Formats: sequence, structure tokens, C-alpha cells
Amino acid sequence: MDTQAYIASGILELYVAGLLSPIENLEVYDNAQQYPEIQKEIEAIEAAVLALSKTANPGYNQNNFRRIQTFTSGVKKVESAATNRKLFSGLGWAAALILAAGLVWMYIQNNKLESEFEIVTQQKDTLKKEVYDANIQVAENERILNIIRDQDVSIITLGGQTVSPSSFAKAYWNKNNQKVVIDASGLPEPPPGFTYQVWSLKLDPLTPTSLGLLDDFAENDKRLFELSNTNESEAFGITLEPEGGSETPTLEQLYTLGTVAS
Repeated sequence: MDTQAYIASGILELYVAGLLSPIENLEVYDNAQQYPEIQKEIEAIEAAVLALSKTANPGYNQNNFRRIQTFTSGVKKVESAATNRKLFSGLGWAAALILAAGLVWMYIQNNKLESEFEIVTQQKDTLKKEVYDANIQVAENERILNIIRDQDVSIITLGGQTVSPSSFAKAYWNKNNQKVVIDASGLPEPPPGFTYQVWSLKLDPLTPTSLGLLDDFAENDKRLFELSNTNESEAFGITLEPEGGSETPTLEQLYTLGTVAS
């Protein structure tokens, strides 16, 4: 049983107030015997209701009754003191029970409000995090766009190869800051267990150097990846490799290739 959900349901307050059916009362009693936290919550509710009931009906005061008897003697014959004491005591406890029932209802409503407040607070925190993450992403995209727009950037078009003729990509290479931004929007999403790997190539003889992996491909909706490139690149290629990358490119899985203009 989820005891916290059971406690939060409000059934224990109704149990203390005597508003449940006999079968429901027996169910609550059995649960209280089985789960100490439920018994503890029942005792806490009973203590709160008892304290409030005592406040509402602090007890019978003999002097007050005599003053009421004197005041009403000229209007209506006063019955025996015992009868009036029972009447006033009964009315007091009836009022106390009504107050207790009202307090139980308020207790339930307060618990509901606290739960709703907690949910709203959690939603607010989640929204704050989403806004923060969005601002971080916007700043990162702006930074990458500034790299792409730099006048010293060389743009290399990478065309599709035999394994995927329809694929394409672009490399924005800035030799001054030794950065290259790969626009991989023309590549299909890699299958599970595989990732794209970017290579800087020297053509004669063919010498590949790994620039890094295009990890988190599915999560990167812009498909823009920034990599470091300290090489004197003559071409760029992108291959599909097992997760973690490879020491050398798998040429059978060469998706795109493009040469740097002289």
C-alpha cells in the first residue's frame, strides 16, 4: 500500500469525524493496525480535534448557569438544574462536534491546497529550468553562428557518397581560430549503436585525422557541431562508425566528402 497517498486521501479525517460507513471504518482500523504511520496520523488528527473541541466547549460553569436561571425566571419556569445542565452540555458538545467536523473538512482542504501548491511549485521550477536551458541553447547557437559568419571562414561542401548519395553536409573552417563547424542537417539519423565521425584529410598520400564525433545527434535539432581542427586540411569526410569512434575511417561507410578549395 502507498501509505502516503492513503493518508493524503482524507479518509483518516473522515474516520476520526465518524463520517464513514461501518465497512469503511473497519478497513481504516485494519490498515492502522498493519501500518504504524497510519495509526500515528490517526492519533495526530484525534489530538488536534480533541484540542479544538475543548476550546469550543471548555466545560460547564455553575455560576453562569445560575445567572441564566435568574435572568429567565420571570419569563418561563425554569426546569431542574440537572435538566438544564444536560441541555447546555449537550448543546455545547453538539457545537463542538459541528466545529470538529468543520475543522476536519478544513484540514482536508488544507492538505489539498498544500498538495496543489507543491505541484505548482514543481511546475514553476521545471519551467525555470526549461527557460534557463533554452537561454543557454540560444547563446550557444548564437556563438556558433558568429563563427560561421566570420569573414575568414572557408565553406566546404561535402557531397553524398556511394553508401548514401542523397546525404550532404557543410564544413565552416576558420584557420585563424582553428575551429570547424559541421552542418550535418543533410545526414540521416544514425542507427542505434553508431555515430558519425569527422575526418580531416591529407590527400597525397591519403592521411586521415579524426576531428571528433557528432554525438547527441538526435538531441541536436540544429545539427551544428563545433570541433577543433589544427590540421592543414585538404579535405573533410564524414563516416558512420560504431559508438566511441574508430582509429581509422571505415571507407565503406563514407557518407560525405568535400575538398578544400586551393
